[in-house]
Amino acid sequence: MITPIPISAAVARRFLVHRHLLAPPRSLAAEPASVLRVIKRLGSLQFDPLEVPGARNHELVLHARVGGFERGWPDQFLYPARGGRRLIELYNKSLNILPIEELPYYRISWGRAASNYAAFLEEHRELATRIVEQVRRDGVLSTQAFRDVEHRIEWWWASTPAARAVMEALFVTGRLGIARRDGNRRYYDLIERLVPAELLATHAREDEQLRHRLLSRHRALGLMAVGGPSELVGGTGSAADRARLTAGLIDDGTLLPVAIEGIRETRHILTDEWPLLDTAAPATRSITFLAPLDPFLWDRRLLRTLFGFDYTWEVYTPAAKRRYGYYALPILFGERLEQHVIGNQRQRRRRRDAAAEQCQ
Repeated sequence: MITPIPISAAVARRFLVHRHLLAPPRSLAAEPASVLRVIKRLGSLQFDPLEVPGARNHELVLHARVGGFERGWPDQFLYPARGGRRLIELYNKSLNILPIEELPYYRISWGRAASNYAAFLEEHRELATRIVEQVRRDGVLSTQAFRDVEHRIEWWWASTPAARAVMEALFVTGRLGIARRDGNRRYYDLIERLVPAELLATHAREDEQLRHRLLSRHRALGLMAVGGPSELVGGTGSAADRARLTAGLIDDGTLLPVAIEGIRETRHILTDEWPLLDTAAPATRSITFLAPLDPFLWDRRLLRTLFGFDYTWEVYTPAAKRRYGYYALPILFGERLEQHVIGNQRQRRRRRDAAAEQCQ
């Protein structure tokens, strides 16, 4: 067993800011290829449809790291007009943007969804068959092609048009893939027309997939513990699986355990990133806004213990209980985190007026 390497809290903060490509922010070249560099470092980007600040979550993540970032750059790799797809939307931690060559390591989500939604797709077999055959015949389609299907069903969080629910079920089970988007409207195609045949035919063993998915979380976080909340480690197996897989990653030299000053649990870094602990200079006193689902913010417990920053994305918090607003972006200033507010102007005015009354 390898004894965890002790590091100070200051070194850990400096390391995280550098390895997340945020020291300084927006330092990558102003070119589409920088999108791939960010995803190679972080493993994946979480997709979320909200664009309150004028961009969606993955675009904000890229804007913080890529100089002169343009919103259309990720789409060149996600939804190319003439093949050569480099990125794909699949489920990892949630709906994520992933390198397409890693698809064999994420097929496990298709298999599990096929089991979970077998009864649903059987119940709606006639509509599912119609959708697949119409996409096969006509090419890329959205739910607009099935507006004649008027009934709604309970689906995930709310009542949803039946065609949308069935198309999403076909997506999560790997029958359809997202060919492109128009805003947040999905356009689907058969998965075999989006993914090269040899890649689609490649199957990794389940333990290899779990190992890869767990390693992808280490790539995203930079300093990960063995466990964590379900939204952080979901889809990486049981607690026993994670303990076994982590031990294997340490034994084969992929991970190194570290003991951070003031933090009880052992954390792990990628062995290839070990040199950064010694070479990372103090971060410049520059400012950037972080996306609410930026990988830098995924581990809220680490944010509290290492940065003294207690962050909640209040989009799911009832309005009366929000402290900052519907969509608040943390500010990274060098190696410090602060809170910035976008949205919920009415709530901010109430706090401002209350403060003014106290001063009178």
